[in-house]
Amino acid sequence: MFGWLAYTWLSPGQAPYHYKLTEEGGIEKFNKLGLEAWPDLSISKQEVRVEGVDQPVAVAHLASRGKTKPVMLLWENRTGEPMVFVDGKLSELTALASAIAKHVPKDAPILAWWDTSRQIQLLTGYETIFKSQLGEPLITPPLWKPKVEAIKSYEREFWGAPASADESRKFQRFADALTADVQEGSTMLRELSGGREGYVAVHLSDLYKLGLMRPDRLGVAYKDFPLRGGDVHGLSGMVKRWLTDNKYTSYSVHGISENYVRAYFLTDAKSSNTLLAQMLPLTTSQPLDLKAVQLVYQQGGYWVYKIPSAQSSSS
Repeated sequence: MFGWLAYTWLSPGQAPYHYKLTEEGGIEKFNKLGLEAWPDLSISKQEVRVEGVDQPVAVAHLASRGKTKPVMLLWENRTGEPMVFVDGKLSELTALASAIAKHVPKDAPILAWWDTSRQIQLLTGYETIFKSQLGEPLITPPLWKPKVEAIKSYEREFWGAPASADESRKFQRFADALTADVQEGSTMLRELSGGREGYVAVHLSDLYKLGLMRPDRLGVAYKDFPLRGGDVHGLSGMVKRWLTDNKYTSYSVHGISENYVRAYFLTDAKSSNTLLAQMLPLTTSQPLDLKAVQLVYQQGGYWVYKIPSAQSSSS
């Protein structure tokens, strides 16, 4: 932590971290990632380095095909502070890609958070509405708040190909749809899909990201709990105590590793009525009963819904 502070003080105009390429090659070189179904991918391993800190604060695996821009495929945070990306399970993502190829028509518009959208497009070849590295919300530990503009500049330079004004506007509309109530939000999603039958993929971690973007509409907190010896009953007790002690209204849990489970909490009752909260398995929601959007696939933290066309929804 001292290294983080020192770097912040000594270089106020620079990002507090940098990506360092440590390894690259085809999927055979990264056989532990489980990407055998995508033999044409090129993979690079990047360490996220901070001056004065001996070990990387995060490790990232990026993937690309041909001369396309790289896509963040796997992010492993090595600190206790959220930063830049949210951790995920690559096995869940590859299962999602296979399910989309099976359940979603090739020409159907697909909505998802911009990072998930880019991953879906890479692994399925399907067209997603969001294709660019939008970089919202900017996830930083409190220590890095004074360096927000430097971080944004560094991320834009690293990833290249910034989003168009139209794509950025549509993503803001997507965030508004997810924080609206079920009927209004589903109508907005249908507009984004051009009135045609479309599909939307959401993940439990989207709660946290959306809460950062729309804190006035969606109150979200999270905490990681140790999973000791598979003691699910003990874990449930810890999560419920945290819910009660903090006066939160509902929660859902997601395994982020063999040893830890992440619990997402809604901090107030009105947040439970948002479309995203109703689409995810919180203690105040019933995703299987939704009619405005219809569940077609669920695996791990991912939930995929069909957005009925304007014609079928009005009939």
